[in-house]
Amino acid sequence: MNRRNLLILGVVIAVALALPFFRSMLDLYVNYQWFLSEGLSDVWTTRWATSLILHLVTGLFAFVFIFANLYLTSNVVKKALNYNAYAVNEPRLVALAEYIDPKHLNKIFLAISLFLAFIVSQVMSNQWPKFLLAFNQQEFAIADPLLQKDVSFYIFQLPVLELVYFVLSTIVVLTAVLLFIVYQAANTLGFGKLSWGELPRARYHLAAIGAFFFLIKAFGYQLDIYNLVYSPRGVAFGASYTDVHAQLPAFQILTVLAILTAIVLVFSLVLKRIRWALYSVGVLVLASLLVGQIYPNMVQRFRVEPNEFVMERPYIDMNIQFTRLAYGLDGIEQVPFSATNNLTANDILDNKDTINNIRLWDWRPLQQTYSQMQEIRLYYKLREIDIDRYMINGEMRQVMLAARELDTSALPTTAQTWINRHLIYTHGYGVSMSPVNEVTSEGLPTFFLKDIPPKAEADSVEIERPEIYFGEATDNYVIVKSATKEFDYPSGNDNVFTTYQADAGIPIGSLWQRLVFAAYFGDVRILLSKEILPESQLLMNRTIMDRLTNVAPFLRFDSDPYLVINEGRLVWIADAYTASSQYPFSQPTRGTGNYIRNSVKATVDAYTGEMKFFISDPNDPIIQSYQAIFPNLFNSMDEMPESLRKHIRYPEDLFKIQSRIYATYHMQDAGIFYNREDEWNIPRLVSGGDNNQLMEPYYTLMTLPGEEDPEFILMTPFTPAKRDNMISWMAARSDGDNYGKLLVYTFPKQELIYGPAQIEARINQDSYIAQNMALWNQRSSSVIRGNLLVLPINESLLYVQPLFLQAEQGRLPALRRVIVVYGERVVMEETLDLALQKIFGQSGLSGTGTPTRTTSPAPEGEESAVVEVTVSQLATQARQAYEEANERLKAGDWNGYGEKLQELERLLQDLERRGR
Repeated sequence: MNRRNLLILGVVIAVALALPFFRSMLDLYVNYQWFLSEGLSDVWTTRWATSLILHLVTGLFAFVFIFANLYLTSNVVKKALNYNAYAVNEPRLVALAEYIDPKHLNKIFLAISLFLAFIVSQVMSNQWPKFLLAFNQQEFAIADPLLQKDVSFYIFQLPVLELVYFVLSTIVVLTAVLLFIVYQAANTLGFGKLSWGELPRARYHLAAIGAFFFLIKAFGYQLDIYNLVYSPRGVAFGASYTDVHAQLPAFQILTVLAILTAIVLVFSLVLKRIRWALYSVGVLVLASLLVGQIYPNMVQRFRVEPNEFVMERPYIDMNIQFTRLAYGLDGIEQVPFSATNNLTANDILDNKDTINNIRLWDWRPLQQTYSQMQEIRLYYKLREIDIDRYMINGEMRQVMLAARELDTSALPTTAQTWINRHLIYTHGYGVSMSPVNEVTSEGLPTFFLKDIPPKAEADSVEIERPEIYFGEATDNYVIVKSATKEFDYPSGNDNVFTTYQADAGIPIGSLWQRLVFAAYFGDVRILLSKEILPESQLLMNRTIMDRLTNVAPFLRFDSDPYLVINEGRLVWIADAYTASSQYPFSQPTRGTGNYIRNSVKATVDAYTGEMKFFISDPNDPIIQSYQAIFPNLFNSMDEMPESLRKHIRYPEDLFKIQSRIYATYHMQDAGIFYNREDEWNIPRLVSGGDNNQLMEPYYTLMTLPGEEDPEFILMTPFTPAKRDNMISWMAARSDGDNYGKLLVYTFPKQELIYGPAQIEARINQDSYIAQNMALWNQRSSSVIRGNLLVLPINESLLYVQPLFLQAEQGRLPALRRVIVVYGERVVMEETLDLALQKIFGQSGLSGTGTPTRTTSPAPEGEESAVVEVTVSQLATQARQAYEEANERLKAGDWNGYGEKLQELERLLQDLERRGR
C-alpha cells in the first residue's frame, strides 16, 4: 500500500472515530441546555458527574491492571524472540527480534490496554443510580429471615457488589487471556519452541493472576449465598429447604476451597510445584460439580420432594409475608359482603350518587364519537379518553375528557412545510368533556366542555389557557416567539393566531445556538431561517413521557397520564413508581420486579411544560434515597395545590399488579397456599368478540358499603380459579385521607354469586336481547358491547352493560340500549332509568334518560300521580315514535324505520303493563 492510500485510510479512520465523539459531545451539550431551561441543571450535573467518575475510575483501574501485567511480559517476550530467532538462524526473524524491543512492545501494550479499558468502562453506562443509591441508602427496618440482613442491603448494596464482582472478573479474565496469548506467541514465533519450564517468569505470572482470580471467585460465592433469597428452586420464590440446608453450605465450602486454591497457586510459584496448582484447580472444579450441583439436586429429589410441604412450610411462610410487604398488600382490609340482593326502589334512591354516576360510556366507542364530533379539523386528534371527577354546578360528577392535540402529519401534503410544522402549527387547543352517564335523544354524549374556543357548562371547568404545547402526542420540536405568528385555533373561515407568552424553552436566537441545534436535528433550515429572532425559543421533548423519563429515568411511569383542568390551566398528572427486583423472598412479576410503590405524582403544565415531582409515599425508602440524592427535584405532597390534589387517583397499572398478586397471596395459611385451595382469578369476558380478554379494572364514583359520602374508587371483581362465579371484589380509594387504602369485600363461599362471565352468558341467552342484537347486526350496523360493570349497592350487586350501535358507513357509535341485571332479572331498555324502573317498579331512579317525578305509593283506591305522568309520557313518546317511523319510511330509511318500530313496540308494551 503506497503512502497516498495510507494517508486516505488514516483520514477515514480518524473521521470514523471523531464523528461518534462529536455526536456524543453534541448530545451532551443539548441535553444540558434542556435541563438548564427546565431549571434542573443540578439534576443533570449530579447524574453526569457520577457517570463520568464511574467511567474514569473503572477505566483507569482496568488500564493500570492490564498494562502493568502486559509490561511485565516485555523481557520474557524479548528473550523468547531472541532464542527462537537465533536458534533457527533466520535473518528475517533476527531482524524482527531486534526491532521488537521493550520500548516498541510497550507502545503496543499501551494501545491494547487503553482500548480494553475503554470497553470495560462502558459497563458503567447508566449504572449511576445503583452507586448513588448505595451511598445514600435508607433503612427498610425489615430483616430477611435467612441471613438477618436489612432489606436495604439487598436493594441498595448487593447490586453494586455484583457489579464490582463482574467488572473485576472481566478485567482479570481479559488479562489472563492476553498474557497467555503474548507468552504463547513469543514462545512459538520463529518456528522454534521453548517448553513452559524454560519460561519460569511466565509460569509464575500466570499462576499469580490465577490466584487473584480465585480470590475474586471466593467473593462471588459469598454473593451467591445472598442471592439464595431469590432462588426459584422451591415451591415458593426465595430460599427453599434445599437452598438453606444444601446449597448454602455448598457455597461456604466452595468459598474456602477457592481461597485455598489461591494460596496453593502462590506457594506453587515459590516451590516450583506446577502440579500443585493443577491439582488445586481440579479439586475446586470437582467440588463445584459435586457439592455445588449434584448434592443439592439429590437433596431436593430424595429428601424434599417425598415430603415437600413439611419441608417447605417455613419458606412458604417467608414468601407469603415478604411478597405481601413488597407489593403493599399487608395493609389490605377485608370486609364481609353478604350479597343478599334485597334492594328496593328506595335503596336505589338512597344511593343516587352511585346510580347517577354509573359509567354508561365505554372509552373505546366514546373515543370514536369524540373524534367525529369534537376534533373539528383533520389536524386535531383526541387520542386518549381520561376519567376523572369534577364539581359541576354544586354536584360531584364523574366525567370523561380528552385533550385536543395537534397532529401536523394530518396536514395536507402541500402544507407539510418546515415553517408550518415547526413555526406555525405549534400546539393543540382545548378539551372535550362529557358526563359518563348522559346521552342525547340520538344516543350521543352531552358535553360539559366542547368546541373551539372551549364552551363550559360550569365555572369549575372553564379554561383560561387552552393551548396544549406539551401532551401525549406532541413529539416534534417547535420554535416559538419567531417572526411568524403561531396558528391558535380556527374561527369560521378564518384562523386566529397568537404568540407564545411564556419563557419555557431553550434560547435559540444566537448564531451559536442555531448552529448547535441545526447540527443536533440535522436540519440546516434552523441555521438559515430568517424567521428566528433573538428572543426565539425552542421547545423540545414535548411528550409527557419523554420529559419525565429524561429527568427521572430511575422512576417507572404509569402508562396512562391524565389531563386535569386546574384553575383554568391544563395540567397533566402522571403516576410514577419506585420498583426493584431485589426484594428478598418476594414473588417477581414480569416487567416489574418484585417490589413496587406509587411513590411520586408528577405534573406537567400543558402550556409551559413545567415539571414537578411530589412524593406521595414518603415511607418508601427508595424514594427517600432519591430525595437525598436530588434534594431540589422532589416536593412534599403538601406542596401540591389543593385544587390539584382533588384529582389524584389510585393508579391503574399498580392496581392491576396488586390485584393479580393478591389473587394468590390473599391465602396466608401455608397449607392452603401450597394446595392452591382458594386461588382467585381476574374474570375473563367475551365482550367485543375477544374470547380471552381479562376484565379491566374501572374507575367509578360511588358510595362504598358502610360509608356515607361518594368516593372515586378503582375496582375489580375476583372469581375462584377455574370457575366463573364471583368470590370478592377489590376497591382502591382515591379521595382525601383515604387515598391509597385497599379494601377487599368477600362474599359467602357457600352461596352462588354470579360472576361477570356468567352475567354475560345470561345476557346472551335472553331471547329478547339476542333477537334484537342479531337484528341490529344484520341491518348495515354493528353492535358494540360496552364494559360490563359490577356495582355493589348496600349489600347487593347490580350489573350494567351499555350497548352501542354503529353504522357500517360511519364511525359514530351511539349509546342505544342499557342492559341491567339484578338477581334473576335481565332487562334491556333505552335508558338506565327505564331499565331500573322495569326492575324496581318506580321511575326517576337515575339521572339518565327522561326525568320523571317519583312519589310514595298512593293509598288503595286512589290513582297514583306517578302512573298518570308516566302513562302520559309514554303515550307522547309512542306517538312521536310512530310519526318518526313514517317519516323514515317515506325517506327510504329502512334501518331507521326498523329501529323506530322496535321503539314503538317497546313503548306499547310498557303502556300495556301500566294499564294492568
